[in-house]
Amino acid sequence: MKRLEGKRAVIIGAAAKGNLGQITARQFAREGAHVLVAGRHEAPLAELAQEISGAYALCDITDESALAGLATTAVEALGGVDIAVNSSGWGLLTPFLDTTRQELERMVSLQFIGPYQFFQAMLRVMADDGAIVQVSSATAKIMMEDHAAYMGTKAGMDHVIRCIANEFGTRGIRANSVAPGFTASPMTERAARNPGVVGAFAKEYPLGRVGTLQDTAEAITWLCSDACFITGEVLQVNGGVTLRRNPTNAEIVAAAKVAREARDAG
Repeated sequence: MKRLEGKRAVIIGAAAKGNLGQITARQFAREGAHVLVAGRHEAPLAELAQEISGAYALCDITDESALAGLATTAVEALGGVDIAVNSSGWGLLTPFLDTTRQELERMVSLQFIGPYQFFQAMLRVMADDGAIVQVSSATAKIMMEDHAAYMGTKAGMDHVIRCIANEFGTRGIRANSVAPGFTASPMTERAARNPGVVGAFAKEYPLGRVGTLQDTAEAITWLCSDACFITGEVLQVNGGVTLRRNPTNAEIVAAAKVAREARDAG
């Protein structure tokens, strides 16, 4: 039997081609789930929904009324909700003293208030014995330079997930976060094209490589399956990088320079 057979899942943050939300939606569909994908751009959502025989909805996670509408749409399209996954995010890289009020407000809206209200909306319609997954980051636990606003909001939502797990466990609802490290994805596309940058991260990973979107999607799938007896946890899906550290900015720049020089010499 497929691991998510008959489950009804909502995944928000799936409107960019090839991003984690899309990879997870495909994985869920292969495992037997009925999936509704949501985000801000209709064309990629419609294309994905058709591919996986699912449904889609336009929804801005920062819009409370849109989130309420998403919950209604999910019930109408799927007949209910068993799984809710938030994979939205913004990888802001700005030095601490240069981070503006506008950037802070945007980050809090997208990575704290929005996810908080997304899970509120989903919990209001979620069936008992459901599952919630928040996509966090290894940087919510270990340091990375010039990433404070991103890291702080991800860490804050990790604690909100613990609160959800504590409050809704009586209904059998499990709530967890997954924390990938550096991953080749649309969010990191430019850095991922530079083998020096990738290598600078990879050498800090005990398993010897950086993660893939499929690694994270597989972990999310397991957390949403009935085989999972975990709640209120942050699953570190990052090859053990949290046992060590991320490279410094100086190390990343130096590695990228070496890679460029090697390419030019070749």
